[in-house]
Amino acid sequence: MDADLAELKRRIPLLEYLRRRHWTAQRVGAQQEFVGLCPLHQETRPSFYVNARKNLFYCHGCGRGGDLIRFVELERQLSFSQSVAQLQQEWLSAPTTHLLEHTVAFYQRQLPLHPEAMKYLRQRALGNAELLTELQVGYAPGGNLRLHLTSLGYSFARLLQTGLINNQGRDAFYRRVIFPCRQQGQIINLYGRSIGAAFPHRFLPRSRGGLFAWDSVARYPKVILVEGLFDLAVLWQYGLRNSTCAFGKQLTPIQFAQLCEGPDRLVYIAFDQDENQAGQQAACALAHRLQTAGVAARIVQLPAGHDPNSYSSRGATSADFAALLEQAQPL
Repeated sequence: MDADLAELKRRIPLLEYLRRRHWTAQRVGAQQEFVGLCPLHQETRPSFYVNARKNLFYCHGCGRGGDLIRFVELERQLSFSQSVAQLQQEWLSAPTTHLLEHTVAFYQRQLPLHPEAMKYLRQRALGNAELLTELQVGYAPGGNLRLHLTSLGYSFARLLQTGLINNQGRDAFYRRVIFPCRQQGQIINLYGRSIGAAFPHRFLPRSRGGLFAWDSVARYPKVILVEGLFDLAVLWQYGLRNSTCAFGKQLTPIQFAQLCEGPDRLVYIAFDQDENQAGQQAACALAHRLQTAGVAARIVQLPAGHDPNSYSSRGATSADFAALLEQAQPL
């Protein structure tokens, strides 16, 4: 099972969720099993059972059962990915979201003050100031995040627990360009790209959520899927606002479910053209999965050794990329 989903269900026990929604129940025997009236349909005799140890429910009246996410789907008539997003927003995100909002605002203010970060963005073909502001791109110079956040009332322990600083109090995203990852309007994680010799990619040790900017991209019947946020940013500069990213080649169950939500969706897969064929193989595997699920998919063939960002950095234009989309082929 996807680690994010397992962690979500671990932190939100089904029985606790139901009780907070005023479900009353009686224990059945000596086991961790409870019975009460079904919240999903009208009944007068209790037939809704919850196994607290297994974190599962089953109603003998309406015949429906499953885990926490399945219950939210049925109760609120949401899709799988919408149910996960709802749980993350309502139960897990609120306190940390405020902290991350302060962090992102601080990083945004730092970006124009550090020429090395602006130079790096220009080298990556990201020079549109309005887009950088829209995406809330920032920079972590290091050394002053802890002082800023503690001045706002956040404790050292809280910053350490969130992953923003290390045990020595240093900024975990030191010398990285920062992109906030939002879901349902709230920041749920940060992505940092090193501008130096450090390991290039870093996230906070928490869920990355679904596909990037899916709240706005989901309305498009044609979606362009890329691996990384720099790839997405250059496509947005081209005006291709139907682009999203999966933070890598392998989609989580949540992300795959999001792509499958549209009844007539067409997905263009624009993964990196790696020398070892990893990107091409991942694109073919995903296209096959999507087609098996009833979603049309086409593979975008970028020049050898390039991804959308490096292709743009080499001088490619929006017309060049539009031509690649026109030439994209199904399996």
